[in-house]
Amino acid sequence: MEAPPLIPGLHGVRRRVVYVSIYELIAIAVATLGLAQFSSHGVAHAGVMAVVSSGIAVAWNFIFNTLFERWEARQVVRGRSLRRRVAHAAGFEGGLVFTLVPLFAWWFEITLWQALVMDLGLVVFFLCYTFVFNWGFDRVFGLPASACAAEPAA
Repeated sequence: MEAPPLIPGLHGVRRRVVYVSIYELIAIAVATLGLAQFSSHGVAHAGVMAVVSSGIAVAWNFIFNTLFERWEARQVVRGRSLRRRVAHAAGFEGGLVFTLVPLFAWWFEITLWQALVMDLGLVVFFLCYTFVFNWGFDRVFGLPASACAAEPAA
């Protein structure tokens, strides 16, 4: 059983907007530093790609989480187990790899293989970050309606 949220009652589109805003601000800062470190380009060049990547991630986040929560709402077992959280993080990050690797190759003028290798460091970080962020977000704001147990009929 999960502990009660620190700030309850955040659901629907409002929840997604708060989630994406906080998540992506942190992601842009980390991605800028990571891309600058892994490329021969400076922070400014890497920062542009971090912002573009963030825009792509925001769109994918909205689509993926909407689909995930629809699937989740149809499940008999409610809540977010470790297994469900790992599947969520892996699905989200896996979808981004297909878009970002070619974009990195073009932007940084490297091969697709080099872009994939570059992206692997970010993927490993973001897999862990997504998992921890989701857990923390749910702890602060509570689970979305899709993961909450149905109220028993009176």
